[in-house]
Amino acid sequence: MRRANAGRRIPGPGGRVREEDEAAVSGARPVPGRRGRQAVHADSGKRLGEAHPRQEGPVDLRLVPPALAAWATAALTLDAAPGLVGGLVAGCLAAAVILLVVRRDRARNVPVMPGRPRSAGPRVTLGAVDGAGTTGRRRVWPRVTVAASLLCAAAAAASAGLHGADLRRGPVPTLAGRYASVTAEVELTSDPRLTRPRVRGDHVMPDSVMIEAEVRRVETADRTVVATRTPVLLIVDAGSRGGGGGRRAGPHVREESGGGRGPGGGEGSGGAKGPEGRPEALWLALLPSTRLRVAGRLAPALARGDRFAAVLRVRDGAAPSAVGRPSAAQRAAGRLREGLRVATDGLPADARALLPGLVVGDTSRITPELDEAFRETDLAHTLAVSGSNLTIILALLLGPPGLAQQVERRGLAPRLGVPLRATAVLGGALTLGFVVVCRPDPSVLRAAACGAIVLLALATGRRRSLVPALATAVLLLVLYDPWLARSYGFLLSVLATGALLTLAPRWSAALRGRRVPPRLAEALAAAGAAQALCAPVVAVLSARVSLVAVPCNLLVEFAVAPATVLGFAVLATAPVAMPVAEALAWCAGWPARWIAGVARTGAALPGAAIDWPGSWAGALLLAVVTVVAVMFGRRLSRHPWLCAVCGVLLLLVVVRPPPLTRVLTGWPPPGWRLAMCDVGQGDATVLAAGDGAGVVVDAGPDPALVDRCLHRLGITRVPLVVLTHFHADHVAGLPGVLRGREVGAVETTGFEEPVEQARFVRKEARARNVPVVRAVAGERRRVGALEWEVLWPPPLPAPEPEGPNDASVTLLVRSAGLRMLLLGDLEPPAQRALSRSPAAALVRGVDVLKVAHHGSAYQDPDLIRAVAPRLALISCGADNPYGHPAPSTVAALRAGGAVVLRTDRDGSLAIVGGGGEGGGGGGELRVTRD
Repeated sequence: MRRANAGRRIPGPGGRVREEDEAAVSGARPVPGRRGRQAVHADSGKRLGEAHPRQEGPVDLRLVPPALAAWATAALTLDAAPGLVGGLVAGCLAAAVILLVVRRDRARNVPVMPGRPRSAGPRVTLGAVDGAGTTGRRRVWPRVTVAASLLCAAAAAASAGLHGADLRRGPVPTLAGRYASVTAEVELTSDPRLTRPRVRGDHVMPDSVMIEAEVRRVETADRTVVATRTPVLLIVDAGSRGGGGGRRAGPHVREESGGGRGPGGGEGSGGAKGPEGRPEALWLALLPSTRLRVAGRLAPALARGDRFAAVLRVRDGAAPSAVGRPSAAQRAAGRLREGLRVATDGLPADARALLPGLVVGDTSRITPELDEAFRETDLAHTLAVSGSNLTIILALLLGPPGLAQQVERRGLAPRLGVPLRATAVLGGALTLGFVVVCRPDPSVLRAAACGAIVLLALATGRRRSLVPALATAVLLLVLYDPWLARSYGFLLSVLATGALLTLAPRWSAALRGRRVPPRLAEALAAAGAAQALCAPVVAVLSARVSLVAVPCNLLVEFAVAPATVLGFAVLATAPVAMPVAEALAWCAGWPARWIAGVARTGAALPGAAIDWPGSWAGALLLAVVTVVAVMFGRRLSRHPWLCAVCGVLLLLVVVRPPPLTRVLTGWPPPGWRLAMCDVGQGDATVLAAGDGAGVVVDAGPDPALVDRCLHRLGITRVPLVVLTHFHADHVAGLPGVLRGREVGAVETTGFEEPVEQARFVRKEARARNVPVVRAVAGERRRVGALEWEVLWPPPLPAPEPEGPNDASVTLLVRSAGLRMLLLGDLEPPAQRALSRSPAAALVRGVDVLKVAHHGSAYQDPDLIRAVAPRLALISCGADNPYGHPAPSTVAALRAGGAVVLRTDRDGSLAIVGGGGEGGGGGGELRVTRD
């Protein structure tokens, strides 16, 4: 058995080996003597001892500058002119040759000391040399490193220039500039995916299927056919998702070449079973490498510097027409992925959605709500294919960290009697299978490369050689795919891997030196180091900083490995033994549900994240703050009581108990009666109904925004949710209202249009066992001191409203003497009908008016004069494209003596006060802004 940290042993006088000589030759610090090493081994609890990062010598950084040079050059030259790229390549090559020639000439003139062989020469390290005849080191220009950097920059510029030229070559870019309609033959290069639902105005944008593809042949309107190979983004407008739930359908694709089965060949299309015949289901069933014939309109790329030459949009929603089947490897991978989804069909919703994402990066079942929770807690990396997936599987094969090359290795391979070389071959085969099953796109290749590097660190224990390995991986990946140089995902992967290789070992050793248990120290160091380096980039992407990222990552760390291992077992057994796969999936569902629960709980905390400038200046500021926090933390760790105080303060910032928040911020104000939440271009109003209870009128367009507002108001019970009508800017946020709260019922209008949104409301309510009832004019309700009456819509039989807006539920609310009128989105026809109804006498001279339809110009001036509110509230989004609120409406309200407040400028608003004796008005009315 070799001793840990053993270097070359040089006999001293009398043939004895001196420890000082051993340390000097290895270039490391002198290590403790035999007794000291035995003590270190005993303290570690391991037979081989435990390598200390400070005993491994300086980190070899010679490959880092070439890798960074290639990275930066590729990022800058992808869309550069060919002449500029050619000049840059020639200049870098010329400069590198000059540097190498000058260094060779100077090396020939190095003097030889007496008694020292010429071949020994100077011992060169990065940026330093032990020159002959000198007593120390003197700094010299690192010519070899600079020359290597120039050569790598030249190679990166050439590769990026060629890839960039692909976007400008051929007829596709020209046709896209003319927005031409074409018929094209395309080959898919990625899995289809549904876009996330987006609310635009009063409706939800139709679902679209997005697929990365290459145009192989294009036929223009004049019947000209041109062969090409141009990358495009294929967007299929598939219409509403309806009951599909975003799930994939089976292989029901029409084949044109041979009359056989579709591109899945009936052998596993890679999609879960869904409603047959729906266009999006058919498109989502397609596999990479499938060839299609599509008709659509070309358009320029979505953004400058994009990796696609154009966008090919298919608008008719027709079924895909296949002219070529996918490859055998993709069909095999599709069968495995399909088996995984089928085996997990019987699991609870979160586990069913999460397991395919953990194993193969299939996020087709992840709901927007769950996805947002993972983003808020910086756990999104668990939903994507990452190097940790591969690391876990290979570590299971090779054995525990640090033992893969030792006799005592305890992995699965040695237990089965597999030799070390055969184990290495098996590991390579697993890596190749991982790439195929998870799709060989750049993100998977990046994950495989970074995962292999982390595995190398775990297996060999020689972290000193792993920074060059990471630099080599970055260099090769950037040369292979220069578009990675502009990928934020690639940047985050490299930063996280670099943190695990450099910062984490030292932080772990420091924590163990302060008597932190080894396992906990390693977990804390890994999570903290990755967060420290990645947080500035995440801030650029999301304009926020997560305060719960480290604890959430720690809480899920022990569950990720079993969920991943069991998930891969399900993947392997599903095609041959589905009952066994379902049993394994049931076992894997428990850690998967834990991971999802941690994400949901962390995201629900009001202080889970803080807003941060979403720019590179903000990233630099966050990096400085992180460095200061780390330096302060090192000093603070010597004082346990101060650490405890800081921990309690951080907990209070994250949890934000409503009583404490009210004292510190004044929000919500004591005795508030009505709160209008700032939810962007939409409506969400809360009526106070007692301690921790509130009646919610409309839910806005975004679940996260309304959930955050309710939490800041301290609302944990909702006796009733009133949805005035079914437009998306009033109902799309309903999941945020229902999240983690006790809800009595959902009350809606009887005019159920748009139909898709009405179905959405019923589906969400049914999923949480919340009854849905219908509001009718004349209905009166009371909760504590809060009472209200429904004024509109009138009961049947009544003329059918002209649209959903005119069917809005209108409420007259009384609370502590205040009279408040909530008009929903009523437009002039319904407003005039209301002013002529028996309820007209009730709405005269109210205290507070929630202005209809976000303050649009469509208002009945007679109703505004009759209502004559003291305070008018308008809910609208900043810089909305509709011009809300209309200047004419604001002027009319002010002319009637009302104070006008709007959420786009004033933020969330809370009303405090009373209406005077008998509720007739005149009492004090105060407004607090959040």
